[in-house]
Amino acid sequence: MGIIFSESTKEFHLYNDKISYLMRVMGNGQMGQLYFGKRIPQKKDYGYLIENRYRPVSSYMFDDEYSFSLEHLKQEYPSYGTSDYRMPALEILQSNGSRITNFQYVSHKIYQGKLALKGLPATYTESEEEADTLELLLRDELLQVEMTLLYTIFQKENAIARSVRFENKGGEAYQLTRAMSLSLDLPDDEYEWIQFSGAWGRERYVKTRMLQQGIQSVGSTRGASSHHHNPFVMLKRPTADEFQGEVMGFSLIYSGNFLAQAEVDTYKVTRMMIGIHPFGFSWCLEPGQEFQTPEAVMVYSAEGMNSMSQTFHRLFRTRLARGIWRDKERPVLLNNWEATYFDFTEEKLIKIAKTAKEDGVELFVLDDGWFSTRCGETSGLGDWWPNMERLPRGIKGLSEAIEDLGLKFGLWFELEMVNKDSELYRKHPDWIIHTPGRHESHGRKQYVLDFSRKEVVDYIYEMVAKILRESKISYIKWDMNRNITECFSEGYGAEHQGEIFHRYILGLYDLYNRLNTQFPEILFESCASGGGRFDPGLLYYAPQCWTSDDTDAAERQKIQYGTSYAYPVSSMGAHVSITPNHQLNRTTPLKTRGNVAAFGAFGYELDLARLTSEERQMVREQILFVKKYRKLIHTGTFYRLLSPFEGNFTAWMVVSEDKKQAIVGYFKMLNDVNREFRRLHLHGLDQESIYHLWEDGEGKGAFYGSELMNIGMVTTDNAAGELPSDEEPCSDFWSRIIVLEAE
Repeated sequence: MGIIFSESTKEFHLYNDKISYLMRVMGNGQMGQLYFGKRIPQKKDYGYLIENRYRPVSSYMFDDEYSFSLEHLKQEYPSYGTSDYRMPALEILQSNGSRITNFQYVSHKIYQGKLALKGLPATYTESEEEADTLELLLRDELLQVEMTLLYTIFQKENAIARSVRFENKGGEAYQLTRAMSLSLDLPDDEYEWIQFSGAWGRERYVKTRMLQQGIQSVGSTRGASSHHHNPFVMLKRPTADEFQGEVMGFSLIYSGNFLAQAEVDTYKVTRMMIGIHPFGFSWCLEPGQEFQTPEAVMVYSAEGMNSMSQTFHRLFRTRLARGIWRDKERPVLLNNWEATYFDFTEEKLIKIAKTAKEDGVELFVLDDGWFSTRCGETSGLGDWWPNMERLPRGIKGLSEAIEDLGLKFGLWFELEMVNKDSELYRKHPDWIIHTPGRHESHGRKQYVLDFSRKEVVDYIYEMVAKILRESKISYIKWDMNRNITECFSEGYGAEHQGEIFHRYILGLYDLYNRLNTQFPEILFESCASGGGRFDPGLLYYAPQCWTSDDTDAAERQKIQYGTSYAYPVSSMGAHVSITPNHQLNRTTPLKTRGNVAAFGAFGYELDLARLTSEERQMVREQILFVKKYRKLIHTGTFYRLLSPFEGNFTAWMVVSEDKKQAIVGYFKMLNDVNREFRRLHLHGLDQESIYHLWEDGEGKGAFYGSELMNIGMVTTDNAAGELPSDEEPCSDFWSRIIVLEAE
């Protein structure tokens, strides 16, 4: 691994065992893009990759030649208006109204390791040998603004982290109106664009289409990464699949407004960008001040989509998530929300917790309704002190009572919101995000606190910290149920209003970081009406996220499958809830609900006392299974095998690092009749090892890894005809979990 700079050709080569990234200082002093892909050898000169020649109706930079046009050059961080007409990576509005810039190479630094980004989440290293970093310094001499392009290549991962820092060295203020985190010009357009889109209750569905001339994009202008689109997209060759072919993934480590965009020009060059959404964004870059973009991560795989995903999984699980819970086994929890909603007393909660303890649950979580006047969704948000009528001993007493049962205690917060029926709003009505003189939209009778203002974040921090200091709290569910409207802050002048969306996210990160630092033993789980802010930015502060409010086992197969393209299994909050399901009114078997949820941060959303004795026994068995295998499930290598978006079956598996254990999840949506014999081809096993297969504690034979991968595991069920009497008949929403143990 390393970064090589050739003084004679002004070329940079970032490489490890698997990938190479090449760029070069061009004739006009700007940075040109040469190559990103499979590892290539170091060579004296790759200048032949800069192709430029005369074309009619083009503009050219140099008076004495007709061949240097930025319109036809692949660039590293392009701007608009000096012969390039494609969408730019940056734009700076100057006092005379011009937006023309010219950032030219000045110098560079190469060093081992990786520096943190001030105020922003980012990947990190634990030793300098894990990565090499390149900083390219470019300057616009007229503006006296410097731009630093940051690149980190990881030794063991096919990944490069990128971001950009701007610094105003002059005496005049400018408006930075576009600052993408990553731009990459690719030499052709033979890619499928894959995005992960949906809505509340059906987040991160897989959407695929071929790139076409023009712009393809997804993004959010809601103040959060959103249920609707995720800040992660892929480009793959049409012939690539889960196990072979060229794939690139692009992820933004950010929780606010974002844009992911691919522009294909008339010459089939593809320009890929990801970063803060420029719509409504501007940052007043005062003299002497800096602006740092969020970090983007790009991953290359020559071995299909699973390989790309596995790189993201390892990187996000071990070099983005932090703290003691990064590597610690996550507790089996029970959340009271779907068991009680707002209708609870301390006595009822303790009764639910006792039952949960009997069945093996390790953590009891009290959800919404415990504070101030909160007995419904219209009041109390912002007043973070216990409702003593409901909880006469307060959170302190309840948490101690739960711990006396032998359980840990967790608590729900929605710290970014306020109801107008609250002491906080009556005292500080100007602390909500709103535009003076305009109507104030609401969501569920709640309003967004102005986290762009330090005094607001400080106030919330002190209230929460007081509860955490006084009580025995091991887990926090951090919810966010409303997007930003009428975006304006009374704390800033007109020239700074384009900063508020981003400053809000910086305030959110600051609050998370202060609570992480002050209470490092607490496990945080992020939430935003389910999956409305499931993004890498929050994984830096909360190693798991509530994947979706939709807990239906059939829908969750799609949601968790789509989520797995970028995010590790350990990050997906996945719970068993009651049937009929509260979101779909669908009835699915308890076994299948448990089998789906097992591939995530496992828990329950129900009152176990309401189950039958047979169901209670199944719950105990589910919990024993999860406790036995959760380390393997959360840290093993995850493979997608059959897609719920393409057929009636879903299958995935996880394999231990030493390949001695594996677990397969196999799910049928609807039962069928008189069908074919079926086999499932497994992956990631050791070819020569003999694996014993177990299902529900019963042996299912022994097979070589090569058999299970090349021939396949027989999955024929009673849809193909009558089964032996000892085989379980299948039905709608049927599932199996098979454990493999090597001799």
